[in-house]
Amino acid sequence: MTMTAHAPNDQIAKRNVLILVLAQAFLGAQMPMIFIVGGLAGQSLATNPCLATLPISLIVAGSMLSATPVSAIMQRYGRSAGFALGAAGGALGGLIGGYGLYLGSFPVFLRGSLLTGLYMSAQGFYRFAAADTASDEFRPKAISYVMAGGLLAAVIGPQLVKLTSQAFVIPFLGTYMAVIAVNILGVGLFAFLKIPRPVAPSEDAPKGRSRMELIKTPKIAVAVICAMVSYALMNLVMTSTPLAVVGCGYSQNNAADIVTSHVLAMYVPSFFTGHLIARFGVEKVVGAGLVILAAAGAVALQGVEIENFFIALILLGLGWNFGFIGATTMLAGAHESYERGRMQGLNDLMVFGGVTVASLASGGLMNCSGGNPVEGWSAVNMAMAPFLVLAGGALLWFVLKPEAETA
Repeated sequence: MTMTAHAPNDQIAKRNVLILVLAQAFLGAQMPMIFIVGGLAGQSLATNPCLATLPISLIVAGSMLSATPVSAIMQRYGRSAGFALGAAGGALGGLIGGYGLYLGSFPVFLRGSLLTGLYMSAQGFYRFAAADTASDEFRPKAISYVMAGGLLAAVIGPQLVKLTSQAFVIPFLGTYMAVIAVNILGVGLFAFLKIPRPVAPSEDAPKGRSRMELIKTPKIAVAVICAMVSYALMNLVMTSTPLAVVGCGYSQNNAADIVTSHVLAMYVPSFFTGHLIARFGVEKVVGAGLVILAAAGAVALQGVEIENFFIALILLGLGWNFGFIGATTMLAGAHESYERGRMQGLNDLMVFGGVTVASLASGGLMNCSGGNPVEGWSAVNMAMAPFLVLAGGALLWFVLKPEAETA
C-alpha cells in the first residue's frame, strides 16, 4: 500500500533505507543525550523536585502536538521537507535549552524542550518513510533496518554526554551545544532521499476513510494501542532511570552506561525483528514484546543493585523493539497510500499523547510517591502492570476474532 511502483529488487527503497539509517544514527543521537541529562538538569533548575522530568515531558508533548502538522507537511511537500523542519526544531530547541541553563531559568529551559519535540516528531516518521517505496515483502525489514540506525545513536549520544556534560562551568551546557551541532550537520542527509512527493488528488480520487473510521478498524485500533503502550511504558521507566541510578548512590557515568545498554537493546534486535515478523507473524512478535516489558518491570522490582538496573533496562529496550516495530508494521499494512498523512499523523498524536502522560507521571512517581529513591523506583515499575494488561487484552481479542471481522 505505497504510493509508487516498486523498483526491481527494491533498489530505491534500499537507498532510502540507508539514508534514513544514517539519519537515525547521527541526528537520532540527540535523543539519548537529552534523555540522559534532561531530568538531571531539570532537577537542578526546578524548585519542586516533582517537576524534575517536566523537560522530558514537554519534549514528548511537543512531539505529540506537532505530529499532525508535520505529517500534513510531508503529505503536501514531501518527506525531506518535513525532516528538515524537524532538524531545525531540534537545533532551535538545543539553543533555547542551553540559554535556559546559562540563565539558570527553568521556564526558558522548558521552552527549549518543547521545541525539541518538533525533531522527535519528525524522527518518528523515519520508520514510515522507509515503507513508502518498499514492496510488501521488504516493508517490515525496511522499518526494522531504519530503527536499527538507533544502534549507533545509542553509542554516539551517551559518549557525547560524557564528553560534553562538564565541558563548561555550567553543567550540561556543552551537551546542548552538541545537540545544535548534530542538527546543523545532519540535516543535509535528507537531500539524498528519493521518495516522490505525493501526487495531489484529483476531484474523483478516493478520499479514504475519516480519522474516526480509521481508528475504528480493528487492526488499526490494536496497532495503535500496542504502539502507545510499548512506547509509553518504555518512556515511563527510562525517564526515571537516571534519577533512580544517581539517587541510589551511583554516578552520572553509571547512569549513562545503563542508558547506553538500554538504547542498544532498543535497536540491536532491529536487525532481525523484520525477519521474525515475516516468519512468525506480527501478532506473535508484538505479544512477545509485551511479555518482555513485563519481565523488565519484574526485574526492576527485585532490587536496586547495579545489575538490576542493567538487566531491567536491557529487557525494557528489547520489549519496546518487538512491541513498537511490530505495531508499526501492523499499521503500515492497514491503510491506503492516500490515507497515509491522515492515519500516520493520528497514530503519532495518540502514541506521543500516551508518552507525554507517561513522562509527566514518571517524575511524580519517582520523586513524590515515596520517601526515598528506592520506593519511587518501585512505584514507577509497578505502574506498568495495568497498561500491559490493556495492550495484551486488545491483542488477544484481535487474534481470536474471526478474520473477516479484523480487516
